Amino acid sequence: MDPLVTHLEPAPLADELPGAFPSPFDAVGPHALARRAAESLQATLREGFIAPGITSAVLQGPDGGKMFGVLVVRRPDGTLGVLRAFSAMLAGRWDVPGFVPPVFDREARARVEPVADATVKSLLARAEAWSTSEELRRLREDDDARQSREATEREAMRLRHDTHRRQRHERRAAIVAMSALTETERAQALHTLDQESRGDKAEKRRWDAAQEEARRQLAPARAKAERRVRALDRLRRIVSRGFMKQFHDTYAITNARGETRLLRSLYGGAEPPSGAGDCAGAKLLAYAFAHGLQPVALAEFWWGTPPASGGRIQGAFYPACRDKCGPLLPFMLEGLEVSAPRVFVPPPAPTPDLSIVFEDAWLVVIDKPCGLLSVPGRDASLLDSVLTRLRARYPDATGPLLAHRLDLDTSGLLVAALDSRTHASLQRQFLHRDVAKRYVALIDGPVHGGSGTITLPLRVDLDDRPRQIVDPIHGKPAVTDWEVLHRAASHTRVAFHPRTGRTHQLRVHAAHPQGLGAPIMGDPLYGHAGLRLHLHAETLSFVHPATGQRVAFTRAAPF
Repeated sequence: MDPLVTHLEPAPLADELPGAFPSPFDAVGPHALARRAAESLQATLREGFIAPGITSAVLQGPDGGKMFGVLVVRRPDGTLGVLRAFSAMLAGRWDVPGFVPPVFDREARARVEPVADATVKSLLARAEAWSTSEELRRLREDDDARQSREATEREAMRLRHDTHRRQRHERRAAIVAMSALTETERAQALHTLDQESRGDKAEKRRWDAAQEEARRQLAPARAKAERRVRALDRLRRIVSRGFMKQFHDTYAITNARGETRLLRSLYGGAEPPSGAGDCAGAKLLAYAFAHGLQPVALAEFWWGTPPASGGRIQGAFYPACRDKCGPLLPFMLEGLEVSAPRVFVPPPAPTPDLSIVFEDAWLVVIDKPCGLLSVPGRDASLLDSVLTRLRARYPDATGPLLAHRLDLDTSGLLVAALDSRTHASLQRQFLHRDVAKRYVALIDGPVHGGSGTITLPLRVDLDDRPRQIVDPIHGKPAVTDWEVLHRAASHTRVAFHPRTGRTHQLRVHAAHPQGLGAPIMGDPLYGHAGLRLHLHAETLSFVHPATGQRVAFTRAAPF
């Protein structure tokens, strides 16, 4: 019996089995059978054990956590068991007892890896040696000092010449106004001013020529040295890409029909992304097919410290990634009956009516319930929304109506304009951050400190929309002030005052380890799904576009 296939206890009943293999891209979550198998592995990880000599503490360190996966399989004798896997390497090892091995051909990789490592390390060492060389340091310092002197002298000369110009203007006006001067004397005086002006221009020409000569002496040498730095880096990247192609060719991918293709052939002529073929799901399916095991259900979850970009939390389940696994897993599953991936469809809104907090001839303030979209979705099943209901309630209203939005799962106050001018005024207030907003949330765990400000730039996760991630380079600025309102044993009540309005800003800022370090209760994207997301827009304050008076509205959280 295969030692990597563990028993599934208790054995599931017939009606607990899926009719077809559940899609690994299912957005709603794993099949109950795979979830049960995953929770068994999670219990082991929670106890601190991964394998002999490896504890789950390795997942809490600076290198962060990891995706794990389980695959419920049917043995040739018809009994069910469970395979386990982790993504990429664990504790610096590809092979860990109790987990399936990697997909690549070991012998082929062994022929490539030593040469690749030695070559890339040598190129890195060359680049590092030149980047930190005394010659390059001196060239940079000398050229930086030249540029600094040039900027200082240029500004001083500009100020001096501006002063001369003003003085000449005043003297010219005085000369013209002096009636006691003869025409010859006046012409001579004005000529003197012209000579002074030409003198300033000549000084600038001489200075420009001197600076150009200084640049010719230093700048080309530095530019040549900097080109060498870039050339070494470019060479390393080219060589690394070449070796990566060789690494990718050590992955022969077999599907359920027994057909085999090289990994690179599955990505439409493009190079596979880094880590393709090393995800837990791919490892599990490859092992199952190689050992005559029939896949029944798959689940993947994160365990350990969240990644630096956020978007993952310990114990939460995630569908297979579209970037790495999108082209790979569909091929591997060819030959199996696979269910279509379920997509999230919001439940019917609690009430068909809008809860109006305030309305007049110019605007209306609504208390949006959790589960109601702010605007219609693209799918025909997602037409019901605050905007749709507003259009029906105010058929004579003009303009876009909604001045801002709330997430589907967020409840609370929204303001809508009933005419274009009012909408434009409200939009300007949001743009200039003149609108005061306060949200209340229940945080799923303790929060350290009593108040603070979170500044984590955000962008969409291109491989997992609509999830947002922290990206200090490409992310848009996102700032949130927060304060603790109440502490309980299992959760913390917090008030948020967002200064910016990025998508999922409060949810990411709560869950990220550099934010509050714990997700909002019931958050299906950044935490653990529950009956609802415990986030509510409690207060909203702005200047009324028609009256010019500041107005404020409050609707207490329903939790």
